[in-house]
Amino acid sequence: MKTYTNPEKSDWKDILKRPTKSVDDIEETVLEVFKDIETNGDEAIKRYTERFDKVSLDEIIVSQDKIDSAAESVSEELKNAIKLAKSNIEKFHKAQKTEKIFVETMDGVECWQEKRPIQKVGLYIPGGTAPLFSTVLMLAVPANIAGCNEIVLCSPPNSQGKVANEILYAAQLCGVTKIIKVGGIQAVAGLTFGTESIPQVYKIFGPGNQYVTVAKQLATKFGVAIDMPAGPSELLVMADETASAAYVASDLLSQAEHGADSQVIFVTTSNEFAKEVNAEVQKQLNVLPRKDMAFKAIENSKSIIVDSFETALDLIDEYGPEHFIVATKNDDYFVERISNAGSVFIGNYTPESAGDYASGTNHTLPTNGFSKAYSGVNLDSFQKSMTFQKISEKGIQNIGNAIELMAEAEGLQAHKNAVTLRLKDLK
Repeated sequence: MKTYTNPEKSDWKDILKRPTKSVDDIEETVLEVFKDIETNGDEAIKRYTERFDKVSLDEIIVSQDKIDSAAESVSEELKNAIKLAKSNIEKFHKAQKTEKIFVETMDGVECWQEKRPIQKVGLYIPGGTAPLFSTVLMLAVPANIAGCNEIVLCSPPNSQGKVANEILYAAQLCGVTKIIKVGGIQAVAGLTFGTESIPQVYKIFGPGNQYVTVAKQLATKFGVAIDMPAGPSELLVMADETASAAYVASDLLSQAEHGADSQVIFVTTSNEFAKEVNAEVQKQLNVLPRKDMAFKAIENSKSIIVDSFETALDLIDEYGPEHFIVATKNDDYFVERISNAGSVFIGNYTPESAGDYASGTNHTLPTNGFSKAYSGVNLDSFQKSMTFQKISEKGIQNIGNAIELMAEAEGLQAHKNAVTLRLKDLK
């Protein structure tokens, strides 16, 4: 990790730059795939799967038999762990339900708001270097709580043309209605346009690599909503000498092992503690099974020493991390003031991996600084807020003149007439 000591604020933007390609670098490839799949459907899906994933597929829908047999291949111990995580995720997301909001804004004018589920959703589950069955829980559980009718899951096949047994088990456990063994740009395109095998959906969820992220953003040009721009994983840890260097290093590496394009940032007010953490990172890195991948991510990562908590907070908000861990002598200072973070983890005994798996919060979060404007996935992500109004005879008499005056001032005579006709009939 490269170390910076009290960098000038004017240099923060360059120091905190993500190691990702720009949309321009990827967009041409994504648009080419989109156009082909819109025209040629499943045939193009299979062709791109062979090109990008190096596997030839006869069928892209996972059969019920394969789903059932997958469950038998998952150990009871892991099944119990998955069920525990599912239970906590359900508890947290069920608690997010809200009741109908009803207000009589004036006598005879009733307004209310209700939530309705998004009927068709697509869930993208990464499955390349690590089959993320935990993401199935994070997306399918709230989709079911919200009441979505169609829950379509896409995940890339492995070299044998299969989806990981753990993903299939979790998908069935959480009520996914269709499983498609397709990943990458072609999966997002299939969900966007619909093909012979892949249903068209109204909203696409889930993290992915840079190509998947750009594909999701471009899907919005074709009328499909997305949860957020969720690209390569990232973590910022703010810790001082009261924290454990071993814990901090383990958290940094837990994100670094996601992929070479992941990024971790360590911020501290202690020069000596920074040295301890950097030494621990090297020590723990050497024994990781995914050492080579984590090493590349660590090369893109930064250790930043600042002179105060105030400066640290400004820097963290400027970065807008996906995951933010704080372990200091005064955690509340950051918890009460942080504005830009996807999810916050507080204290020495709250590893980021708890949120990734089983604490109950959602791990599908905005990356690349989008936490400045986007929320992580939650129950509302799978719902729409619909407003209703009902006006009585008395109500239209109370509000009608104001509507007429406003419509006339805007030069919209038909708007005024819609009220005037009703008021005349009530005289």
